[in-house]
Order: sequence, then C-alpha cells, then structure tokens
Amino acid sequence: MGEPAEVLIGDLLRSAGLKLAVAESCTGGLISHRLTNIPGSSDYFLGGVVAYAYEAKVALLDVSWDTLRAHGAVSRETVIEMARGARKALGADIAVSVSGIAGPGGALPAKPVGTTWIGLCAADGEWARAFFFNADREGNKSLSAGAALGLVLEYLRGERALDGVFR
Repeated sequence: MGEPAEVLIGDLLRSAGLKLAVAESCTGGLISHRLTNIPGSSDYFLGGVVAYAYEAKVALLDVSWDTLRAHGAVSRETVIEMARGARKALGADIAVSVSGIAGPGGALPAKPVGTTWIGLCAADGEWARAFFFNADREGNKSLSAGAALGLVLEYLRGERALDGVFR
C-alpha cells in the first residue's frame, strides 16, 4: 500500500526546501487536516484558507467577482485564482486549491454532484484538473482531498502534464 500522499509530500517538500499552502472550499479544511496529521509538518506547511462562500474567496484569496460570475466557484478559472491567491497570501512556493459540489444538493445541469476542480500554482506554472466523483457528501470531500494531495505529489515528482479531466 505504501506511505500516504501527505507523508510523501512532506518528505519531498522538506528535501527541496519548499513551502506549501492550500485554499479549500468543498473540503472544508480536510486537506490541511491531513497535512498537519504528520509530525513536523510545520517545516513545510504554511497554512490554509477555507473560503467556502464567494465573499471569502474574493476577500481572502483575491478571486475576481468577474471570474465567479462568469464561471462559478466550481471551475478551472476559480481554482487557479484560489491557488494563486493562497500562494501569494501565505508566501508559499506551491499552493493547491479545491472547489467542488460535495452534495447532496448544489448540482447544476453541467455540474453534477461530485464535480470537483483542483488547481495548483507554483513559480513555473499553473495547472488544473476536473474530477467527477460519485459518492455521498463525506466521500466526495475525502476523494477531493485525496485528489488534491495527489496533484501536489505529481508536481513534486516532476510530472508536469497536470491539466486534465478525470472521470
């Protein structure tokens, strides 16, 4: 089975001397929780922002109202701005963000329950992925947090083909 992603991420961040920040919406702090479960995570994890409402995304992460109006909170554009804002606000080398529809409500015709976008921002680029999970609320939150940590791990391992849509 191997080490959990958060352990591997910590080892890679520590060895590279990099700092990580997170911006969470639908996961409500679950990514930060998993990262801080690792002893010594303060060496590389600066912190996170849970920005659930549009107003919090704008005020805390500098997400544009125009982006939210045009694309909604669950979009590539929004998670890129969330990651960019967290990286800047916390002075991190890398930031990961997540916004999704955990359910059971909140679905739209083009965005069913389980739709989740994850963004990553670093000095060398910005990436985003869409996922479509099919679980209950708690399951969708857990799967979203795991996918976000997976994206960070891929980035740290040097895999730069990070954009995409996964079903």
